[in-house]
Amino acid sequence: MIHSGDKIAAAVSGGKDSLIMLAALCEMKRFYPKEYEVAAVSVDMRFGGIPGNFDAVKKLCGKYGIEYRIISTDIAKIVFDIRKESNPCSLCASLRRGALYGAAEELGCNKLALGHNNDDVVETFLMCLFNEGRIGCFSPVTEIKPDGSRQGHSITVIRPLILAPETSIISACERESIIPITSPCPADKHTERQNIKEFISLKEHEHRGFKHRLFVALCKSAADGWAAEGYKKEG
Repeated sequence: MIHSGDKIAAAVSGGKDSLIMLAALCEMKRFYPKEYEVAAVSVDMRFGGIPGNFDAVKKLCGKYGIEYRIISTDIAKIVFDIRKESNPCSLCASLRRGALYGAAEELGCNKLALGHNNDDVVETFLMCLFNEGRIGCFSPVTEIKPDGSRQGHSITVIRPLILAPETSIISACERESIIPITSPCPADKHTERQNIKEFISLKEHEHRGFKHRLFVALCKSAADGWAAEGYKKEG
């Protein structure tokens, strides 16, 4: 995912996944064989018209001495007040990605890192299967090219945490004394993804290894860049 000369914009919401991803990218520079740079970007959706709290992100960026930019938007107003979306996650994600691509380009970054973990992978796999009737997921690496309406260079989206289970990320936060920001989103814990998360948790309790087998199935399918030959079973 990372090559010599890369400048990576880490998308940091302030949640546990993005904070650990940012810390990992910065710490890895000390021993990774290829030189790269890291910057951080947060999209402030301004819930209730109030600027978000990104103190945890600022603190981490200060620790590592990296450039940090907060992009102020009206995404929350558009999604919840103007559009009044009953299923807001899709539109919200699309608007946030657009803001992140623009910010990464302004910072001179050729890569954008997103903090999806292994649980997110499995959940998305099931959501595609249940809701769309297809085998698929977001790709580990995706090249985003500028559309015909604007000039610019392509951005490669990478997801460095896709092999890290959520439990490991929680443990890493505790070990490194990183305190995530609580999500102010009114839809948090009331989404289709949350329903899928609870379903997986129930099946994992009934059939130990259920989650891992779903991930293996995705890798074996080779769908959306998940090449079977690149997978090695752990444990």
